[in-house]
Amino acid sequence: MSQSGGLVLATRYRLVSELGSGANGTVWRGHDELLDRAVAIKELRLPEDLSEDDRVVFYRRTLREARAPAQLRSPAIVEVYDVVIEQGRPWIVMELIEAPSLEQLVERSGPISPAQAAHIGKQLLSALSVAHKAGIVHRDLKPSNVLLDGDRVVLTDFGLAYSSGSVSLTKTGHFMGSPAYVAPEVAAGEKATPQSDLWSLGATLYAAVEGRPPFERENVMATLSALANEGLATPQNAGALTSVITGLLEKTPTRRLTHARAQDRLERAMAGPRSGRRPPPAPRYRLAAIIAMIAAIVASCGIGATALIVGMSKETPGPSPTAPTSAASASPAGAPPGVASAALVIRALGDTCRIFVSVPGQTINVLANENLVRGDTRQYDQGQLNVVLQDASACEVWVNGQKESPAQGTHRFKVTKRTSGG
Repeated sequence: MSQSGGLVLATRYRLVSELGSGANGTVWRGHDELLDRAVAIKELRLPEDLSEDDRVVFYRRTLREARAPAQLRSPAIVEVYDVVIEQGRPWIVMELIEAPSLEQLVERSGPISPAQAAHIGKQLLSALSVAHKAGIVHRDLKPSNVLLDGDRVVLTDFGLAYSSGSVSLTKTGHFMGSPAYVAPEVAAGEKATPQSDLWSLGATLYAAVEGRPPFERENVMATLSALANEGLATPQNAGALTSVITGLLEKTPTRRLTHARAQDRLERAMAGPRSGRRPPPAPRYRLAAIIAMIAAIVASCGIGATALIVGMSKETPGPSPTAPTSAASASPAGAPPGVASAALVIRALGDTCRIFVSVPGQTINVLANENLVRGDTRQYDQGQLNVVLQDASACEVWVNGQKESPAQGTHRFKVTKRTSGG
């Protein structure tokens, strides 16, 4: 324990034990003797070579502006209780959250999944939104300042935060913030803004999924040089979160994602692709686009398509079930249920039975574009259908109750539903 151990601040906050230490100060476990509760206490430090005038400016600013976050109300922002000056330096009293930081999680277990990162990003974005609406810029968002308390994500350490109109210390020549997570414009000496915090959010999410910040190099000067002169290396493990991260890490602030756009992309990333074997609701395509898609599927196999055309007729299309068939329909021996009544039934004999089924017209209604798993069955009852089987040998096909025997390779054919008694 350092020499500050046991110290009582403002006659009520007793330092109990040191929790951690960094470049900007030391965090203590403390006890509020007036309210009899555990607290966290951040002891702030500045470089020793600062002039006395700069120290006075810093202390006064910290005392004034670290109180501003105390007015913020969000479960994603650490609650600030008090700020005091003791022994010639400022101390920030906060709620005690005994949980690992995002930095510790990544160091211990490696990069996290895009889904986890999206959950963290959404809560951090909410915290920034609350702070920015109150005119407060955090200026030091990074993984070590993000605590993970179960499902709760908490942004902490507003020690470098400042309100609109505050005085910067950049004139002293000391770099404030963490170079690996600071926005390019701030590194270049410009005033920090809400967009700067959004850059830091992007760098934090990048580090969460990649295991390292995007521009971190062997030392501070090399990091700042990379930040100014190098392009962003596209994250390899971000998945659906990629567009969020790259959008937040736009070097030009005006091109960077806004709060609203970042939130929209985060929500899309959290929703992710639809799961399960059933195809999604059928999108609508122009005829030219669907022809091009079918041609691409056929060409990718390197085998010419054989046309199998069944010429029956029906004036109006029927219903459009694409789910597995029901056992209620009478079927030939060994055939899937529903064969006797459906226009088209496909059953997968192997895991390479890939199907593309659409209803033709001026615009094309795509019913299926999926790879069936062995045993999967799909039935369709529309009046007209276009069908492509990428590996016909892995599929069983029944058209209007009759089993077809397409040869190996890719097959493209049309189905016209037979009318009753036709």
